[in-house]
Amino acid sequence: MLAEIAHWDNLLLAFRKASKGKRGRPEVAAFEYRLEDHLVDLSGELRERRYRPGPYASFYIHDPKRRLISAAPFRDRVVHHALCNVIEPVFERGFVADSYANRLGKGTHRALNQTQRYARRFDYVLQVDVRQFFPSCDHALLRAMLARKLPDAGSLWLIDRILESGVGVLAEEYRMVYFPGDDLFAVNRPRGLPIGNLTSQFWGNVYLDSLDHFIKRELRCPGYVRYVDDLLLFGDDKPTLWRGWRALVERLAALRLTPHPGAHPRPVTEGIPFLGFTVYPARRRLKQRKGVQFQRKLRGLVRAWESGELDTETLKASLSGWVNHARYGNTVGLRKAVLSGVPESFALYS
Repeated sequence: MLAEIAHWDNLLLAFRKASKGKRGRPEVAAFEYRLEDHLVDLSGELRERRYRPGPYASFYIHDPKRRLISAAPFRDRVVHHALCNVIEPVFERGFVADSYANRLGKGTHRALNQTQRYARRFDYVLQVDVRQFFPSCDHALLRAMLARKLPDAGSLWLIDRILESGVGVLAEEYRMVYFPGDDLFAVNRPRGLPIGNLTSQFWGNVYLDSLDHFIKRELRCPGYVRYVDDLLLFGDDKPTLWRGWRALVERLAALRLTPHPGAHPRPVTEGIPFLGFTVYPARRRLKQRKGVQFQRKLRGLVRAWESGELDTETLKASLSGWVNHARYGNTVGLRKAVLSGVPESFALYS
């Protein structure tokens, strides 16, 4: 399997995926300038097991809560894509259909559509959000999950190198939680998946896959949607969802995870805050802060365009991207209000 990861065709495909939409960035352009040499070097390092990841560049974003984003060097991102190209299909076949994040043919809009279908079908929803999900992912548990389906020493060697490169990146983000049976050495358990890695997104699905199957097969939840660590369980009565909640807390503890407190079954008619929208049985509303955030961003984009600092195509792409997302809610009036400051030449995007 490592030979397949290191194959020229796979590395070239990985480069194309990693560079999509980023070819104007200096590190990507520098890699592409000597593309053949870089891919040959990577292939040799992988085949001979000499590959070592480089240091991360970390920064914080606020969307809306504070998150630490850690970006790997571009050559490492090529390796991440090369690895996922080969091992992701092995796991994809076993994932439940109700997991929508970071999967081909899924995504936020399909998750929203399914959420609304369930909101029309069931009376109550239990919304569960995992605390510190990426900083809490336990490396020993994750590696065991991966090894069960990847009995290949070469691919596991590469996975170990990538996992080791992220140890300590999220150390300051993790607030220690002790679980039954832990001793004082539990604080030293390697944990954490850097937010920003393609591998972290994929491994997040692997980490919660057993939880998905538990909810579907043992809890027999008739309506379920998961997007990363945000879980929605639907039902027709509160007692059933309360029993599901208690079982879910125990199951999460086995994964060394804890849910945010305060989750409780609520009528779907109150609205379900999910993926930037509030979903009701008959309509969807974009969250107010999302509209405010884009309005502020748009003013800056328009000023940059008017001063010549921003080209027309980039402005059009930003406008069309936001509008196409906002259209998934009942937002005709909001779109008109937010885009009222756009020059008339861009009116078609409103």
